Amino acid sequence: MAGPAPVVAAVRRAVRAATADVPAGATVLVACSGGPDSLALAAGAAFVGPRAGWRAGAVVVDHGLQQGSADVAAAAAAACQGLGLDPVEVAAVDARGPGGPEGAARAARYAALADAARRHGAAAVLLGHTRDDQAESVLLALARGSGPRSAAGMAARRGALRRPLLDLPRATTLAACDALGLVPWHDPTNAPGPAAPLRSRVRGEVLPLLEEVLGPGVAAALARGADLAREQADALDALAADLLVAAAAPAAPDGASSGPDATAPATAPTGGLDADVLAAAHAGVRRAALRVAALGAGCPAGALTRAHVLALDDLVVAWHGQGPVALPGRVVAARRCGRLFLDPSPPSGTGVPTGRGVVG
Repeated sequence: MAGPAPVVAAVRRAVRAATADVPAGATVLVACSGGPDSLALAAGAAFVGPRAGWRAGAVVVDHGLQQGSADVAAAAAAACQGLGLDPVEVAAVDARGPGGPEGAARAARYAALADAARRHGAAAVLLGHTRDDQAESVLLALARGSGPRSAAGMAARRGALRRPLLDLPRATTLAACDALGLVPWHDPTNAPGPAAPLRSRVRGEVLPLLEEVLGPGVAAALARGADLAREQADALDALAADLLVAAAAPAAPDGASSGPDATAPATAPTGGLDADVLAAAHAGVRRAALRVAALGAGCPAGALTRAHVLALDDLVVAWHGQGPVALPGRVVAARRCGRLFLDPSPPSGTGVPTGRGVVG
């Protein structure tokens, strides 16, 4: 008997590799929209799970953003049940929230997946993002001028979330569905056009143009770049964390640093950060550390810009007695007695924290 089509085998291998550490008897959930990527993934999990000894289920998230979305979700759930997945459930969410339509929908979707994983005690949740999705994420991050962490794209694994198909092109999932006789749903918002979401326009217009001008393989090259960026971002994060530990060490009575404390938090502590320790570090590491400290003090990640980080950096390396720096999330940074403090902003009308104009 002939084996499975090569595209089907590729999906199954990807699922098998991504779940190699899942213990027998565990539950693995597939996030399935009914589209070709997640439907091919569901079929791969339905095949691999019983042979590996774990139980494959599915969660279909209905964002309620399109007319007839409940019918689409029901059809996706029926397809998963037809593949033999169990449990299969539909989670209706409220996707009206901060961050714009895409951001709100994403937040609602991941919250629903986390809830399902908790209720079913799932060892992993599989997401159907492909290499093309990765390329789109990298392009969008580069266009926005985001840092190396954003340019790193999506991680193959983060907590319980796993993306088995990140090394496979979207064409493979389409062909796998066809080979298996599955009829996927095609999201109309993915169609390119002036009114389409930005990601859809990148998918339908920008990437094809890059392939035409630069030659084939652009998506694969962008995905490789994401892997490199992730490795470098991980290394930078580690160096920044070490720097924060050293800078958070309490000052000795004579004002000198008493040395790093391995138990110090990797955020701006109540005792502040030693400006001299920060200033002696490489600029890239120092600014990465200052960003982490600002986030730890309560600045929203989406609102904290490079301009904010550079203003913090000026308090360290271009100090001339300037006053506090206002940061997003009602956080104020100020330099006092040679240390950098990041504190909540005082209530309106009570002034800024002490230290305005105090030379460090």
